[in-house]
Amino acid sequence: MEAQTFDAFSAFCPSRRLLDTIGDKWASLVIVALGLEGPKRYSELAARIDGVSQKMLTQTLRGLERDGLLTRTVTPSVPVRVDYGLTPLGLSLLDPIRHLKEWAEAHMPEVDAARAVYDARAQ
Repeated sequence: MEAQTFDAFSAFCPSRRLLDTIGDKWASLVIVALGLEGPKRYSELAARIDGVSQKMLTQTLRGLERDGLLTRTVTPSVPVRVDYGLTPLGLSLLDPIRHLKEWAEAHMPEVDAARAVYDARAQ
């Protein structure tokens, strides 16, 4: 059987939807947090990722689980314990996304300066 090829430049390619998911800021931060710090409970992720709403974190976790990037492990106890961790597929995304995060942090002063110049010209 011949391997299927994908082209994200094509409007109807399913890889484009995957890029939407992994390019999302919340998904990226979840992947980095789980990849660098290991499995976490929902409340730990919510505390680690400042500013994410409960609804958005829940949607993000479900989407990443659906795409096979993270696992949701339920441990029967009182109360029930649920842990989230990266799958091998999710771990394969860690380095590229971590590098994007680090690039954004390192170059934020330059981006702020460029924005200020642009905004001054636009007025």
